[in-house]
Parts: sequence; structure tokens; C-alpha cells
Amino acid sequence: MNKPIIKNIMWDVDGVLANLDHAYYRFLTEHPKYKDIYKDLKWEDLPNVLPIDPKFGSLELTSHPTMGKDFNNDFCHNSGEIYYDRPLYPDVIDTLTELHQRGYLQLTMSAGFNAEVKRKMIADALGEKLSFIHIEVVEHQKATKNASHGKAMVGEKEQRILECLKKYNIKPEETVLVDDRIFNCQTAVKIGMHAVRCRQGFTTDTPDDIKTIIDAEVKNVAQFKDWLLNNTIKEER
Repeated sequence: MNKPIIKNIMWDVDGVLANLDHAYYRFLTEHPKYKDIYKDLKWEDLPNVLPIDPKFGSLELTSHPTMGKDFNNDFCHNSGEIYYDRPLYPDVIDTLTELHQRGYLQLTMSAGFNAEVKRKMIADALGEKLSFIHIEVVEHQKATKNASHGKAMVGEKEQRILECLKKYNIKPEETVLVDDRIFNCQTAVKIGMHAVRCRQGFTTDTPDDIKTIIDAEVKNVAQFKDWLLNNTIKEER
């Protein structure tokens, strides 16, 4: 079987490049409304508070059975600097820099309640060393009132990816999405892209039917780089 040609990388930010779980933990244990409730919360017990929805496969504030909407609203609008406190995972700077030097086009494909706020957060997190990455954001709360949160994000992510493929004049079959969320990987495959699931933080196992349609599953960006260099080829532009 011929190795696929991959020239472009779309990075999900939260859970792949940056540690969103860290911000969630700080939010629950430090926010004035919730710190008394979760003052004794241990890091490893975070998934017990935020049970992981199988279609997401990773932590979401909205997954809490009774306070999910309040959590999400306060985190996005009333958490101050905690919202921005998403440190990059180890090896992100070195790995993405090497891929840039090898000639891969790299862009983010993230989501947030406000595109400009999320874009600034990503730019600050990536810093000057990763300024070569094009930042693209889905403003997912522009969803229709009739769509559920998950379905709305799927539809908006699909549309935004298609817009970005056109914007950067890149082909889906030459592009890979690296994401921790299962439904985003499904969306990439639907569009005709490659998909690699990255499991940096708290995640659930990838269902067998999803494993058959994605290209690979990795634990971090360094493993992704190894997969990319060993299992694909990159033709010159």
C-alpha cells in the first residue's frame, strides 16, 4: 500500500498542544463560586467531576450532569486569567518547529465562545517561537437554537475546515487533523482528510469503529511527528 502524501497539518489546540485540563482544574478549585465545593479535589479525580461523554472522548465542562452550563458560562466569561492558563505540553515547541523547518504548512483549528478571544489566547500560548502557525478558530456558539451543543460544533467545525482548505488552497487528502476529540476526527474523515487522535490529557479509549477510519492514535505531538515521518511522504510544493 502506498504511503499517503501529507503536506499540511491542522492542530487542535486544547488537549493536543495546550493543557486545557489544567485550566479546568484551576477553575473548579479556585473560582469563587466553586472552590469551596472542590477544594479537596485531586487532579486524578477530575474525570469524576466531569464525566467524559463518549462522543467527545475528552473532558468538557458541559458534561457535568447538573452544573455543566453554569461551569461553561463562568469559565468562558467569569474566570479571568484562569481561562487563558493553558500551558503548552512538553515537546510542542521543538516538534512544531522541526515540522515547520521540514516545510509542512501548519494551522490551528480550535473552537471558542468568541473567535477573537480564543485567537488571542492561542497566539499568547504559542508565543513568538510558533508564530509561523496560522491561527483559525470556530466560534461554535453561533449554533442554531435547534441544534444540540455537540451537533452544532460538529457542523460548524466541518464548515470551518472546508473554508480553511479553500483559504489556504490545500487539498483535504494532503492534510491531517490532529485532535483529541472523537467527533472532530470523524468530521475530518468525512471531509476526506486524514485524522490522528492525540491523547495527551484525560481521555476515553477510542471505539473500535473509529479506530478503523482514523490513521493513527498517539500519546503526544512527538509521537505524531514520528508517525508522520515514518508512515507518510511529503512531496515538494
